[in-house]
Amino acid sequence: MTHDIWIWAGVVLTLFIFSSLYKDNPFYRFAERLFIGATLGYAIALTWHNVIIPKIVLPLQHHEYILIIPLCFGLLYFSRFFPKQAWLSRWPMAFAIGTGTGISLPLVIQASLFKQLQGTMITSFTFSNIVLLVGVITTLTYFFFSTEHKGAVGKIARIGIWFIMVSFGAAFGYTVMARVSLLIGRFQFLLHDWLGLIK
Repeated sequence: MTHDIWIWAGVVLTLFIFSSLYKDNPFYRFAERLFIGATLGYAIALTWHNVIIPKIVLPLQHHEYILIIPLCFGLLYFSRFFPKQAWLSRWPMAFAIGTGTGISLPLVIQASLFKQLQGTMITSFTFSNIVLLVGVITTLTYFFFSTEHKGAVGKIARIGIWFIMVSFGAAFGYTVMARVSLLIGRFQFLLHDWLGLIK
């Protein structure tokens, strides 16, 4: 068994988190809040040293006073703490959402839509290419609501439902496997780093 104080701290917090499997308790709430507080503190320190100092403080010291405009605009976020002036925070939020959407929309179209179209185009008649093409067409048919899903359209749409369910199942399986991987990592930490039972 290790004598490293930091490993012991990790073990205690891991067991506190695992205690929620029994029921909600003060140990779990303490570990949860400690994690959130540490994450928030780290994010604030990172923002201060990587954004505020190099992008605001240092340029203002070099007389780049144009930055006062976005600085004041950003400070409007803090109006949320004052109920009567809280509406002012909508301006920077709207600006951030608008610019974020404007920047990301062409990238999303390029990465998702065009790549999807490119991947759907059959260059060779292999089984996987045919399944991909059938999946895209039947799934799009399912989401085509201008025509009632009866007859041939209804049958194609039902095939699309199967493709959607397979896609959701694969996404859910990937999520579960990611969580299981995290759980295995914690058990390896407990059994190897703490107890030394496995090599």
